[in-house]
Amino acid sequence: MTPLALTPPAIEPVSLVEAKDFLRIVTDDEDELLGTLITAARLMIEAGAGRLLIQQGWRIVLDAWPQGGEIRLPLSPVRSLTAARVHPASGAAEPVVSSALALVAGSDPPLIAIAGPVPAPGRARAAIEIDLVAGFGATREIVPAPLRQAVLRLACRWFEHRGDVVSRDAARLPAEIAALVAPFRRVRL
Repeated sequence: MTPLALTPPAIEPVSLVEAKDFLRIVTDDEDELLGTLITAARLMIEAGAGRLLIQQGWRIVLDAWPQGGEIRLPLSPVRSLTAARVHPASGAAEPVVSSALALVAGSDPPLIAIAGPVPAPGRARAAIEIDLVAGFGATREIVPAPLRQAVLRLACRWFEHRGDVVSRDAARLPAEIAALVAPFRRVRL
């Protein structure tokens, strides 16, 4: 199973204005740098939590339908399935009827149940594509406050300590930030 990002979030969970207020910055001289750090911090927090913060489009690519009839997704939370298609041996992809796949409500990790007949794949690799929308939602306010605070603090930490802490933080989140992320971590067994 391969997840592919289709559309990035339209916004970041922390605005540039929020970060500048937190840092008490009044000029616009370093807005581009701070914006880049906010994006990088979001990506680190998403990786640490195993959860996507802001709504974004993804494609899951499978070689074959699973034996048990359930597809365990590597992304969380999943908001909706938008399309699915199966590639035959040659020619155009065949769409999967929307009623054939269903998100299993309340499952974590998210699961897709095969709820009806699905076309058989015609090639051995990358035969099935499922497009979905993942993330807590489309607005900042929907993202849990501790995760937003983790993004803010990490971006501001990197801004204040330019290069001194980034390599250490890439290996392991600082303890105070990891504590904000811990309740949301997806545990892998």
